Amino acid sequence: MVNYKDILETIDMVEREHLDIRTVTMGISLLPCIRATAEETARCVYDTVCKKAENLVKVAGDLSAEYGIPIVNKRVSVTPASLICAPFADRAPLIGKALDDAAKNLGIDFLGGYSALVHKGMADYERTFISSIPEVLASTERLCSSVNVGSSKSGINMDAVGLMGRIIRETASATAQRDGFGCAKLVVFCNAVEDNPFMAGAFHGVGESGTVINVGVSGPGVVQHAIEAIPDADISDLAEMIKRTAFKITRAGQLIAKEAAERLGAEFGIVDLSLAPTPARGDSVAQILEEMGLECVGTHGTTACLAMLNDAVKKGGVMASSRVGGLSGAFIPVSEDIGMIEAAEKGVLCLDKLEAMTAVCSVGLDMIAVPGDTTADTISAIIADEAAIGMINNKTTAVRIIPAPGKKVGDQVNFGGLLGRAPVMPVHNQSANKFIRRGGLIPAPIHSNKN
Repeated sequence: MVNYKDILETIDMVEREHLDIRTVTMGISLLPCIRATAEETARCVYDTVCKKAENLVKVAGDLSAEYGIPIVNKRVSVTPASLICAPFADRAPLIGKALDDAAKNLGIDFLGGYSALVHKGMADYERTFISSIPEVLASTERLCSSVNVGSSKSGINMDAVGLMGRIIRETASATAQRDGFGCAKLVVFCNAVEDNPFMAGAFHGVGESGTVINVGVSGPGVVQHAIEAIPDADISDLAEMIKRTAFKITRAGQLIAKEAAERLGAEFGIVDLSLAPTPARGDSVAQILEEMGLECVGTHGTTACLAMLNDAVKKGGVMASSRVGGLSGAFIPVSEDIGMIEAAEKGVLCLDKLEAMTAVCSVGLDMIAVPGDTTADTISAIIADEAAIGMINNKTTAVRIIPAPGKKVGDQVNFGGLLGRAPVMPVHNQSANKFIRRGGLIPAPIHSNKN
């Protein structure tokens, strides 16, 4: 029987509350593409991605029209490219260009997977591959990169952490004419997951099937509207309302994911229910927290509100689907959230508070602009702090930071679209270079020994 109330509620979610399928991401294994030379491998990579994903944009458009739910992004993730480039790491940019060309040919928004996994050690070919990241991100438009530098089982590879501080600085310099835009396509992880559909950190894990569809659903505006409807509720009732709302959002995502997988001849992977904001007012995680009772996000109580929100979203999601995965929870990217932007401009939201919030949210320090003269060692120290939170708490954490060339505290960077704008935020000036330059491995915590 048709439930007209549910139909009207869904229409209202789409039209007034910014409900959307944030991304349909096709994961593609490129392991069969490895050939004797870089040129042959690049050709096979291009052909494989174009063939597997040739109908991705069309199918997403068809599903959006049929079900009346906007599908904002169409994306592809691939096997970490450092593995594909291992025999010829010095030619890695050739593979990067092939991937970017494939993305352009398909008409997709981003392609993720120019990635390396070095959480326990870093082979010579991986170091060479990582060194190519600034050049590749500066010379491509749609290619995204990520590096995993730690895990709860292995500890934190401080040699990789030190290297990534320099790589981020070089990437910013290589894209200085665009406010360091290359850094917006580069993520440093601890405990990276293999089925994340969101950019810039998506890659197709080696434990995944050959071709998989993962869907990311987002609805901060829907959650905010639900909380507005119960202004005098206590915290328990708020949590229940968020769970019920997350359930409805996840069901919509599962429907789209299963249909897309069937039509594209791929396996249905996961639904990632992440409250991923946009710069549009009414589509903000910060505004959800303020609707809970904060005068401004970043003030005392912010971490507690975010912890409750994140947990309720996850509980609602797993009730709705047995395939909830990825990162699922609440994202706090500064430049992509109008409430975060305004709180940072007021000086209420600072880097230290954001770090505290990452202990309880989906990922980590995301889309944060810092002064262009921030040193590589300071960036590495920020990465190390964030990786430590992930390692100790057995959760995924990440850093996507932009040292904006030529900019100082109070200036703005503007990337446009979903990437938004951000005020340049201050960092601590005291040095951590001796700590970073020690190198080595921060050992895994005792709770990692569970065998």
